[in-house]
Amino acid sequence: MRPRALAAALVCASSLLLGAAPGTGRAASPAPPPPPLPARMADTGGGTQLITAVAPTTGATAGTLTWWDRRDGRWVRAGSAPARFGARGLVEGAVRRQGTSTTPTGLYDLPFAFGIEAPPRGTTYAYRPVREDSWWCQDNASRSYNRWTEPRAADCRAAESEHLITYRAQYAHALVIGFNYREPVRGRGAGIFLHVDGRGATAGCVSVPADAMRRILAWARPPRRPHLAIGTDGGRTAIIRY
Repeated sequence: MRPRALAAALVCASSLLLGAAPGTGRAASPAPPPPPLPARMADTGGGTQLITAVAPTTGATAGTLTWWDRRDGRWVRAGSAPARFGARGLVEGAVRRQGTSTTPTGLYDLPFAFGIEAPPRGTTYAYRPVREDSWWCQDNASRSYNRWTEPRAADCRAAESEHLITYRAQYAHALVIGFNYREPVRGRGAGIFLHVDGRGATAGCVSVPADAMRRILAWARPPRRPHLAIGTDGGRTAIIRY
């Protein structure tokens, strides 16, 4: 190699080692961090609190749940925990079918909280205590479909309902997810909650460890209109599409 070529090569190599941008001799600026997840979403519900539940793929039964605050025009992470999803993964909420053990993707409000145990300290959400006669009707033929009833409605078969008090671990604390709730479509699904972990994947709900559920209830503020977005890292059910 000729002396000039050798010198040029040495300069180029030193620039790369020092992190210089090729051809400038100046240090390259580090890439800016990506915007927080809520800032990349199509919709966050219009409030200043948001919960995101993200799975790697629709076939996954585990992922991450994160809760966020919007402060001074920016989304800031308030907490995070491992999450579990339906035993058969996730599916677009608009086409979900009841009894499929899939978690519906989408953006949902959180109508109210409930629990077998007393509300965690600091809870301001409307919180219904679970009693011996508390049921969630999942009977498609009932006028109480996808509703809490006390006692069980006469037209709601016990075999097609959840006797809430029997799920002592899962329903120690829970938030109702507004999937198929305001104007229920028969056969789409009922009783989809954010609740405490059981022994494994859920029947379609989203679950988190007990401590995380308590922290979420103490954090959530109804006037700030918290919503829950459920989705995947990418694809047709990517969370940023909601």
